[in-house]
Amino acid sequence: MKLFATSLLAALLALPAMSSFAAGEAAATTAPGAHAAPAVAPAPKMPAKPDLVKGEATYTAVCAACHGADGNSATPTYPKLSQQHPDYLVKQLQEFKSAKRKNPIMQGFAAQLSDDDMRNIAYWATSKKAKPGFAKEKELVTLGERIYRGGIADRQVPACAGCHNPTGAGIPAQYPRLGGQHSEYTAAQLAAFRDGVRANSLQMTQVAAKLNDKEIRAVADYIAGLR
Repeated sequence: MKLFATSLLAALLALPAMSSFAAGEAAATTAPGAHAAPAVAPAPKMPAKPDLVKGEATYTAVCAACHGADGNSATPTYPKLSQQHPDYLVKQLQEFKSAKRKNPIMQGFAAQLSDDDMRNIAYWATSKKAKPGFAKEKELVTLGERIYRGGIADRQVPACAGCHNPTGAGIPAQYPRLGGQHSEYTAAQLAAFRDGVRANSLQMTQVAAKLNDKEIRAVADYIAGLR
């Protein structure tokens, strides 16, 4: 009997010790109210670094005919894209593609682009220096400046400079650069916001709804001359 007990003790001592992790698992299966350790969430996938070489190639093939070889459109109805904030450009391309921003021509072009294409184009365009513009209607410049810098208090129209910067440089990732933009393009967009044709910014719809044609033309012309 003594020999049997000694053999049993030796066998037990020879078993590998249970790891603390395994012991914890065992406890979790037996102890009431015990919980398994939460799984570690995978790290978010970082977007690829923009490829400016590909961006230039895609821009040249898809965008240059309307927006100029370096993003400085020579046609007043097509916006200048050079030095525009890349996040803003990507957002607009995505919304053209999804038809949230309606424009049949731009929707057709944007439909060809992947998200990477859009980022590459946007970062290439923002690397190009914008050519300065100028105001054309001197009699409207004073009115345009007053609206841009001070708004219209009695109609609760905020100053454009509050969001788009006193020089028209905008705020990256939030508000687009406006300074030097073609007045015809800016006026057309303000009218589109006001009339419900462009509906991808509630804030701009609310602001433009309070402006008449003369005020839109005046502020657009003032913006064209901003440096």
